[in-house]
Amino acid sequence: MKTIVITGASDGIGAELARQIARRDGAQCALVLAARNRDALEAVAAQCQALGAQTLVVPTDVGVQAQCRALIDAAVQRFGGIDALVNNAGLSAQALFEDVQDLGWYEDLMRVNLWGSVWCTHAALAPLKASKGRIVAVSSLAGLIGVPGRTAYSATKFAMTGFFEALRAELKGAGVSVTTAYPGVVATQIRYRGYNAAGQAAGASGLKEDDAMSVEECARLIREGMECRQREVVMTAKGKIGRFIKLLAPGIVENMALAVLKDEVKPK
Repeated sequence: MKTIVITGASDGIGAELARQIARRDGAQCALVLAARNRDALEAVAAQCQALGAQTLVVPTDVGVQAQCRALIDAAVQRFGGIDALVNNAGLSAQALFEDVQDLGWYEDLMRVNLWGSVWCTHAALAPLKASKGRIVAVSSLAGLIGVPGRTAYSATKFAMTGFFEALRAELKGAGVSVTTAYPGVVATQIRYRGYNAAGQAAGASGLKEDDAMSVEECARLIREGMECRQREVVMTAKGKIGRFIKLLAPGIVENMALAVLKDEVKPK
């Protein structure tokens, strides 16, 4: 039986990933579901149980190191080990840097998006090495290409990219794979709940979402990348092309990044 820990599992990509794993592996998997909202986690757990999976709900704020450690301890105590850790929990933000008065929420964003992943991974390292398991880091295309109006978010995702790239090399000899996923715009509520310039819930998305990827497709790509131990999962054609154009003609990539912003949030 495979034990898989998923953070940010109460809705969106994390919840759908849990359902897909349960649907695929059934009684052969145990899912440890973590997020702050217990009721939402319980609902996802019930859906996974109906598909045959064992589940454990662990309400967790990954922005608190002690809770990250408690999550991993609970998983090991219940199921005896960990075969995969999916670092999916994260916050979004949309604000022009010049409009931000108090940078405190920049620190909050980094604590959740980067440190939450670092703390969970550090706590899970020994059991993952014992199982020759898998680590997944859900970054963003904003972690490959800086997106205007998303300085804080891009900073956290670039930091994730660098950390897990270095960790991948460190763990190569241990048989632990590290897969970094780079979704583009996905049809979730993350941008609506993310911070605005005042550090409050934005209530709207600053990005054009006409071509947003479905949650189901995004979760499928992450699941397949994890199963195949892929190094990276870059999810859009523009993302794949943009990362290479950036090396040769960075100005073109900047214009591509500006083009994804709604007119009302573009820098003047």
